[in-house]
Amino acid sequence: MIDTHAHLDALDDDPGEVVARAREVGVTRILTVGMAQAVALADRFEDVFAIVGIHPHESGEGDLDEVRRLQAHPKAVAVGETGLDWYRDYAPRDAQRRVFAAQLELAQELGKPVVIHTRAADADTIAALADFDGRVVLHCFSSPHLLEPALLRGWYVSFAGNATFPKAVDLRLAATQVPADRILAETDAPYLAPQPVRGKRNEPAYVVHTLAALAQARGVDAGELAAQIDRNADECFDL
Repeated sequence: MIDTHAHLDALDDDPGEVVARAREVGVTRILTVGMAQAVALADRFEDVFAIVGIHPHESGEGDLDEVRRLQAHPKAVAVGETGLDWYRDYAPRDAQRRVFAAQLELAQELGKPVVIHTRAADADTIAALADFDGRVVLHCFSSPHLLEPALLRGWYVSFAGNATFPKAVDLRLAATQVPADRILAETDAPYLAPQPVRGKRNEPAYVVHTLAALAQARGVDAGELAAQIDRNADECFDL
């Protein structure tokens, strides 16, 4: 199994303990998101890789030159998470648009996938991606309105712990419509702990719960889905 999106540097526990607990339940690879700390963690652990970029919330102060420098690391496998967040508005919208565009350009130049964060900004996110023809991962998929363009353009759709919540019927329905070769699973740890462990700090080991919910929704064996998602991650992130 793989956790395609976690924030190991944001967890309270020692990353070594977190990675060990993930290994115990069969999570063999983790993609951690961030900047220099993400790359340092990828260096520290053989089964950890880095997704490097400026989060929309940090667009007002993010260093694009640093992103480019860190992307040269051999275990930096994607650009992100990047995108637009009109819900929190923690950074000016013009800065978010500028930094998003710059990171899309970098991903295109490097031939790496881009991991997208979008919240309350569906139309503007789709517009920003109109001319991008590289690999796209819709991280923590939570907007069914994005499903149609994702399917049309062959984007990867990644489901997190919120897909396990009792009221998230629309997300589980969306999970049934994503082609087998485009579905991914993640924790977004330490956020969005899946329903069986809701109330706890999320961590990569808990991706098993999201995987089980996705398998049940799709009517497939969890082991088979885990293997498929591993293959998808290999293809998407060049692992």
